[in-house]
Amino acid sequence: MDLNIRPLNDTDYQDTLVGWWKDWGMSAVPRDFLPDNGKGGIMVMDGEYPVCAGFIYTTNSKVAWVDWIVSNKNYRKKPQRNNAIKLLLMTLTEIASKSGYIYSYALVKNSSSLVKSYVDLGYTKTCVYTNELIKKIWE
Repeated sequence: MDLNIRPLNDTDYQDTLVGWWKDWGMSAVPRDFLPDNGKGGIMVMDGEYPVCAGFIYTTNSKVAWVDWIVSNKNYRKKPQRNNAIKLLLMTLTEIASKSGYIYSYALVKNSSSLVKSYVDLGYTKTCVYTNELIKKIWE
């Protein structure tokens, strides 16, 4: 099947992404922590089958932040899986570029294959990511 992309919609967060994060042993990212309340990204599909998704944060600087890349753990087709993740990263990066951003920034931990995909697409590995700190400042 052909890989295609589509914007995330209102139901993707609860119906798909939460389960994917759980399958990978992660807590779901809070919906209101994500761009556009969980709709600020794209999903790669193999026909009608969801493969992976990711988000893009925009800033008031020349940096767009590409993050929260997550995939369907049960999708094991090769090389389609790697191609889908690269398509996702390329598309998010292209969105940033077409929006006028000069830099695309990513934080990746515990996934050498994802880091390799970013590097293959021209990202530069700058340092070893060691800590993630978040503080909720408003209830």
